Amino acid sequence: MFYREAGQFKDSYESDQAIFPVAQDRWFVFGVVIAAFALVPFFIGDYWTNAVLLPLLAYSLAALGLNILTGYCGQVSLGTGGFLAVGAYTTFKLVTAFPELNFILVVLFSGATTAAVGVVFGLPSLRIKGFYLAVATLAAQFFLVWMFNKVEWFFNYSPTGQITMPPVELFGVLITGPRAPSAAKYLFCLGVVAVAAYAAKNIVRSRIGRAWMAIRDMDIAAELIGIRPLMTKLSAFAVSSFYIGMAGSLYFGVWLGSAEPIEAFGIEQSFLVLFMIIVGGLGSILGSFLGAAFMVLLPIVLKNFMVDGLSMAVVTAKHVEIMSLGMLIVFFLIVEPHGLARLWQIAKEKLRLWPFPH
Repeated sequence: MFYREAGQFKDSYESDQAIFPVAQDRWFVFGVVIAAFALVPFFIGDYWTNAVLLPLLAYSLAALGLNILTGYCGQVSLGTGGFLAVGAYTTFKLVTAFPELNFILVVLFSGATTAAVGVVFGLPSLRIKGFYLAVATLAAQFFLVWMFNKVEWFFNYSPTGQITMPPVELFGVLITGPRAPSAAKYLFCLGVVAVAAYAAKNIVRSRIGRAWMAIRDMDIAAELIGIRPLMTKLSAFAVSSFYIGMAGSLYFGVWLGSAEPIEAFGIEQSFLVLFMIIVGGLGSILGSFLGAAFMVLLPIVLKNFMVDGLSMAVVTAKHVEIMSLGMLIVFFLIVEPHGLARLWQIAKEKLRLWPFPH
């Protein structure tokens, strides 16, 4: 078979610690990245961009951030929707107050602001954990959405309470607003997500990433061997919130274009992103993308099949879609608790041993 490690020798520590030590994995990832950047923009239209690709990229980045906190550090959070709102409203205030500011800096500042907010709401993790921490982050979710809905300064005193993204150019190309080319919006989001995923993969393999996993597995033992719970947990909240804040910036600024806090950043968003990392796989960078793809694409496939193929009423199809998603989530929790990423890992292990897979 084509997936073999025989003959691939490691002659240095750098090659042994590479992100993709198997050559076939490197070729596959490079091929996917090159196709995503060089081929996909020529074959997409407004529907594929706005209905599939942009939500997939925005949710992948949000799932990646939550996976850092919950999957790698073991801190349960139900405040993802509120942190998405922080990133979105920071983007709105920056582009309206400083219209000449480079949009890449806007996305980074939005992530940094959300990181600061995440550290504040992560302080309870020093004393509580598990279900009680989930309740504390749930309180952050409701508080942030309430604040953005009631404090008029955040939506520039608009009578409707809605925020709308103005047109923004990056290097002379329009990337936000209804007139922005689909390829430009897609390539910008893809670039941000690709860089963020590469950085996250290196972070979780570094010293701080190993400290997160030690706290996740047994916090008391981790403290006994010299890991400081205070800095470790707060760093996980900061990095996680930074990623979610950038996702909120892309979610509002590039994809939606306009939003209201209760509808766009409600508790449903927090549960949706949590389901993504559960289905994709906790403690896995790849699982964040697989879970986001599953939760974004499956409703579209089910809706098109039931409405167009079976001529089912839209309302009925929506109910069937919700029930199907719920049953599939329960199925994954029972059959493969480690998610789609684990299934992919098992498939690669069997290919290595072919034709004698165990």
